[in-house]
Amino acid sequence: MSSNKLNSVLARNTINAPKSIGPYSQTVAFSHYNNLSAQLPIDPKSGELVAGGVKEQALQCFKNIKAIVESIDHVMSDVVRITVFVTNIKDIDAIDEVYKTFFSTYVPTRTIVAVAALPMNALVQIEALVSNGEGTIPNAPQAGNLIKLTNNTANAPISPLSSQTVSFSHYNNLSAQLPIDPKTGRLITGGVKEQAGQCLKNIKAILESIDVPFDDIVKINIFLKNLSDIEAVNEVYTTFFPDSAIARAVAYLPARTVIAASALPMHALVQIEAVVSHGDGTPPQAIEDRHGIVIKAKNTENAPKNSLSTQTVAFSHYNHISGQLPLNPKTDEIVAGGVKEQAGQCLKNIETILESIGHTKDDIVKVNIFLKNIEDIDAVDQVYTTFFPTGIPARRTIGVLALPKDALIQIDVVAANAEGTPPKA
Repeated sequence: MSSNKLNSVLARNTINAPKSIGPYSQTVAFSHYNNLSAQLPIDPKSGELVAGGVKEQALQCFKNIKAIVESIDHVMSDVVRITVFVTNIKDIDAIDEVYKTFFSTYVPTRTIVAVAALPMNALVQIEALVSNGEGTIPNAPQAGNLIKLTNNTANAPISPLSSQTVSFSHYNNLSAQLPIDPKTGRLITGGVKEQAGQCLKNIKAILESIDVPFDDIVKINIFLKNLSDIEAVNEVYTTFFPDSAIARAVAYLPARTVIAASALPMHALVQIEAVVSHGDGTPPQAIEDRHGIVIKAKNTENAPKNSLSTQTVAFSHYNHISGQLPLNPKTDEIVAGGVKEQAGQCLKNIETILESIGHTKDDIVKVNIFLKNIEDIDAVDQVYTTFFPTGIPARRTIGVLALPKDALIQIDVVAANAEGTPPKA
């Protein structure tokens, strides 16, 4: 295959949206998705937070997203997933009023989580994942104009403000699932174990409604009100994964990140988000271009291992990397030093994982940083720029109440996979 037939990583910025407050790009496209950096309520002209409360801030976040989306010749209905980070969960109603003005008919999938802190002391930060129908193969038309498919089933909780799943190209992006009983629309009774089970049941119901097996999940994000609940959640988790005989035979588990939320909608104790492979793709495409693409899961001894997740799971043109803690892979202990040393170790672990699958850090399109202290971002950036001197990946930074093993930082990434994962031989 000649190099001009390969998908390329395409980073873009516009003066109509705020200049990034760190070494990252506003949007990075690869294959059929645009990965946008999380947008803060910054006025692009002044570079400062807008005046006003959470409504004004939410409006500015969405205006910034819209400016970026329009600068790459897309429209807001190309948004596949919205993630809303707030510092006060009670602000959601006010944010929803603004949200509705940007998505009046079509609604994307959505995740809402309250976090401990946001950059610049913002009250809200909003992130978008956007389809990219034209793809990123230089000078080459793509396989027809791919279509976006939304789906809702009565067997899972329905919301007027989000779709349960939106498919585009070879991925299904699901709204984060709360422990809601779909029949009553209320939180189920019980503790965190029962709630985790309901979240996973809801995900399973959504996948069954689109004829996708549970083991096609490539990445799971678990948001916990109390990080100490992770062991109880893991007990339930292992009853769902692996789901099929085939997956059990290879002990397949998706990539995973665990995040401590300061609060979740409806006072839930847990919320679970899934990114799912979609072998059939969204036509029009030639049958041979879209059937039987395989999931490739890989662990390397040179990076920290976790019995409940795979370090990297590739499907089609993307690699999903599990959240990396600053662990020395030989000792499985947190490295000595402060946040700089810890950030360096997280990034080294990610680089090691990527090298184990024949990739480099230049293939990273999106970085998600979780900080115990949001004030540490400047120190982290000193290390970060040594790994990403061009500032190419898109990025999201949030402050969290706690991290596993009392770490100061956790990082996960999404990386390009130019070669794709071919159909089964």
